[in-house]
Amino acid sequence: MASSGPTGKRLTVLSGPSGVGKSTVVAELRRSHPEVWLSVSVTTRAPRPGETHGVEYFFVGDGEFDRMIAAGDLLEWAEFAGNRYGTPRVPVERKLAGGVPTLLEIDLQGARQVRETMPEALLVFLAPPSWEELESRLRGRGTEPEDVIARRLAAGRVELAAEKEFDLSLVNTAVSEVCGRLIALMR
Repeated sequence: MASSGPTGKRLTVLSGPSGVGKSTVVAELRRSHPEVWLSVSVTTRAPRPGETHGVEYFFVGDGEFDRMIAAGDLLEWAEFAGNRYGTPRVPVERKLAGGVPTLLEIDLQGARQVRETMPEALLVFLAPPSWEELESRLRGRGTEPEDVIARRLAAGRVELAAEKEFDLSLVNTAVSEVCGRLIALMR
């Protein structure tokens, strides 16, 4: 098993299509396994009500984000809905060097970038039990107009086709089972 050093841990990346339940899995993992460190992304979007700088995200301007890209300070970054999001490199490297189990929850584009920048990372694909279940979950949110759902479903088809690029897949039939498998992989 590859690692980042003699006392280091290997970075675990969780990705999968929109609506598959990544956020739910991560929330349960944080609740049941507080020893796992979840990377906090940096974003150019404005904070939403109730969000705190450094908790949900690090909120920065476009100039600072550009500086971070140019300096190589981001493991990965992507643009989504007119805003940019990225993973700061230094906190991840520090946690890994300290032997802390470290998790990134990112999209397919980000996972591909991490594969390039940290080839020893373990890329885990979270898959839906079926296409119908994924569609049902996206529609069941009831928070988005039909055109947004249609875009997410189209993106979901592309993301599902990329499953073979990952080291392994976990089917999200039960959140507790997925968390158990992730913890076992991170140890």
